[in-house]
Parts: sequence; structure tokens; C-alpha cells
Amino acid sequence: AQAHHYSLSITAAAKPEELPLPSEEPKTEATSSDALPEQAVLEELRVSSITPGSVGLHWTVPKGSFNSFMLQYRDAQGQPQALPIDGESRTVMVPGLSPSRRYRFHLYGLQGGKKIDHVSTDVITDAAVPDQLTLHSEKPQPEDHKPEQPQTEQLQTEADRGQVVLGKLKVSSVTPSSVGLQWTVPKGSFDSFTLQYRDAQGQPQALAVDGGSRSVTVPGLSPSHRYRFHLYGLRGRKRIDRVSMDVVTEEPQPEDPKGNDPSTEATPSEVPLAQAVLGELKVSSVTPSSVGLQWTVPKGSFDSFTLHYRDAQGQPQALAVDGGSRSVTVP
Repeated sequence: AQAHHYSLSITAAAKPEELPLPSEEPKTEATSSDALPEQAVLEELRVSSITPGSVGLHWTVPKGSFNSFMLQYRDAQGQPQALPIDGESRTVMVPGLSPSRRYRFHLYGLQGGKKIDHVSTDVITDAAVPDQLTLHSEKPQPEDHKPEQPQTEQLQTEADRGQVVLGKLKVSSVTPSSVGLQWTVPKGSFDSFTLQYRDAQGQPQALAVDGGSRSVTVPGLSPSHRYRFHLYGLRGRKRIDRVSMDVVTEEPQPEDPKGNDPSTEATPSEVPLAQAVLGELKVSSVTPSSVGLQWTVPKGSFDSFTLHYRDAQGQPQALAVDGGSRSVTVP
């Protein structure tokens, strides 16, 4: 297998297969041989949300602490996948799954790079979402419609207006391949959210979001393409309220004739000393298919961040990150 080098200058060799064979029974509890009494203990890997294309998981650490976690599973093609997770986290959202498929997830707790304990669970994703998006029947927006001033519609299909309400859906960031969205819940609370949209090929997509979140970044979009996003607020499995909006992704960034990634370094004129300053960019985790990064902001604050890199085919990619974040995992 050929290793691909990114501008981050980070590579990782594929690790030996550690996922159990399909014939093994699912493990839902950590074994005593995996976790010594004086060490940290993992418990209860549970499902917090399920959609046709994603699964939300959460867990507890009743004793001790871990430096990080690693979630392992096989994708729809049977290929092993590994998702690094920060040691302070107790939840994770696994995107990019296939509908109506059984997945076995293994969560490992790590200390100093060593697997200390693990818990496992089996999950079946929901069936494919029936086509509830009425894009073909909706009136097209004018060509001069701009993402800075998107039109927002609110529809309370099943809402008891006296209980919980979704506020306005706004754009927080736009790149050629991603859109950041944020919203408010002015009254009540939701158990979870579901963001629905059609991809560039017209196929419906669904992204599950935790009920405590008020923002989401949608990756893997196409440049200069108009998307209509529908955010549903759920209680249990019931949709209570919805807000929608149109967003147009940015045009592709021109190639640098010198072969350098765009916007990787700020010039003195772009970052005056009196304004916000980015600190050191460090690697927090590396797997064969992902890189975790973290950084500091020693002075001031930023509204958002954009991470640029080139994929294995040499195409420039951009990943939008919320301004309050100090870490990101590039899958």
C-alpha cells in the first residue's frame, strides 16, 4: 500500500487487525482481565441516536481517567475503521454509515498509547429515510441569492408551541466543501436534532446532532452548489419543530502554481500584533486513516477556523471548525 503524504507531514503505517471475527459474541461489558482494579475502567457503551447514516454513542468512566479513546468498527465494505477521541469526551457521533446495516463498535480506553480497557456494542442503523425533502416542488431561489443572507423558514408540524421551539438557523461558516450552521432553542429543550439535505447527486442525507449542541459543520459538500438544509428538533423519535434554509458553497480555490496549500500561513498584514494570534499546531492522535490536531489561541479570539490540506489525489480540501474549538479530527 502506498503511503500518502500531506502538507502536515504526518504518516502512519496500517496497524494489525484488532477487530474480533464476526463469529465472536458482542461484548457489552469490560472484562476483569482487560482492566486492573487500580486502573481506569470503562463501562456502558450505549446508543444515544441512530439515523440511516450515523450512530451516536456515549459511555461512562466510573473509575480513573483515560488519556484518549479509540473507536473501532468495520465499514459497509468490511474495511476496519478507527476513530480517535479525546480523553475528556464521553460521546461520539459516527457518520458515513449505511442504512439498515449491523455494526459492531469497540471503544478502547488508552493511557500512554496502551489499551487499558474496552467495551463493545452492536447497533443496526435505521432504514433509508423516505424522501421527505420537497426540493423538486420548492420554488427555486433567485440566482443572486447569497449565503450571507439566506432565507429561513420555520414550520412547526407537530409542535406544542407551549413546550419547545426551534429558533433561527444561521450560517456560521462557508467553504467550497463544507457549511457550518448554528441555531437557537429559545424555549424548552430537545433530546436530539437531525439535519437533512440532498448531496450534489440529489441523494437525501441525514446527520444526527446531540440535543445539547447548537452548531454543526457539514463536510463533504461540492463547490458552488446550492444546498437546502432542514434541521428537525426531536423528542424521543418524534419530530417536534423544523427550520430550513438555503446555502451556496464557495467557489473552488485557485491552485497555487508553486504547489503550496492556500492560506496555510498568515502574513503580518493579515494578523496585526494587536489582534488575535494562533499558537502552536500539534498532533494529538494519528491512525492509518485520520489525524487529530490541536492548537492554542494565546491572544484574542477567532470567529472560526478553516483547516486546509490536500487529499490522497492531490485535491485541496477545507474543513470548517467552530471558533470555540481547539481541536479537530481529520477523517
